[in-house]
Amino acid sequence: MDLGIAGRTALITGASSGIGMATARAFAAEGARVVLTYRTGEKRARELADELGAGRDLACAVPYDLGDPSSVDAAVRAAENRWGGVDILVANAVRRGPRQPPGTHVEDVPPQQWQQLLRDNLEQTMRTVQLVLPGMRARTWGRVALLSSHRTRDGAPGQEFYAAGKAALHGFARSLAWDAGPDGVFVNLVSPGLTRTAGVLADLPGEVRERELRRTPSGRLSTPEDVAAAIAFLCAEANGNINGAVIDVSGGR
Repeated sequence: MDLGIAGRTALITGASSGIGMATARAFAAEGARVVLTYRTGEKRARELADELGAGRDLACAVPYDLGDPSSVDAAVRAAENRWGGVDILVANAVRRGPRQPPGTHVEDVPPQQWQQLLRDNLEQTMRTVQLVLPGMRARTWGRVALLSSHRTRDGAPGQEFYAAGKAALHGFARSLAWDAGPDGVFVNLVSPGLTRTAGVLADLPGEVRERELRRTPSGRLSTPEDVAAAIAFLCAEANGNINGAVIDVSGGR
């Protein structure tokens, strides 16, 4: 199936690993130009850009740090200067904050810690959307995919502020669909369940993965490629009228 994004420019935040990396590959396979952003994974991002066609001017890697608003502006400008604008934004970058010790209650988390977590994940994601929208409106076509999380629905101890930031994106996207939809710009959320990224496989205890697997009707955890396939469709010409939606990629959770 031709998704209809060949020749489009996609900015993918957090593209040096996991879902972001799989999404970059999915777009490149469809003939899109890809701007890959990274915070700490510069080597991986540049290697991926080479793999996806940097030598043929089809991919590039640029820094992007949710904690540094100037880098957010610079990443969008880099895409505009190189290829004339951003047609597709995949807001995948995330900052989870420090892991809390076992037994920590929500009232124990210092305000400056959770406020910074919300500021980085919510404010800078919304700022990135603001920066790409004028060009999309001018071209009367654009696609925005915001990455959410099953934690907004399922919850989990210690995830209160992370889940709150992701849940806020739902309201943002739903209202933005009304604002941008008439100009040909569709905004959707993709909400993965526990996904078999390299980080999850390395850091999450096997018993936790098995517990999540038992709760998954499909009988398997999603791969990054599963999530990327949903993102690619939502961000394509083939998506004729899905706007303001939340698409779960969780095996039926």
